[in-house]
Amino acid sequence: MCERAVQQTSRHHLVPREEGGRHGPTVELCQPCHSTIHLLLSNRQLARQYNTVESLREAQELQTYLHWVRRSRVERISNRRARR
Repeated sequence: MCERAVQQTSRHHLVPREEGGRHGPTVELCQPCHSTIHLLLSNRQLARQYNTVESLREAQELQTYLHWVRRSRVERISNRRARR
């Protein structure tokens, strides 16, 4: 998604498994992109609005992150939501 060269990737279901995408198409994403997608977008949004790499790249919610990560050398990121 960020178009960076990274050493490791993780598999992202374009339609989340919880929304019926268990056997659907997947893409390989760097860990920071994968984590941030799930931090900022709900599974319902991913299934209905952002079920292609192109639509993820255009998601308004991800623009600030994408601008940052494209200039970064970060390989891993920890961005879990704080427990309430």
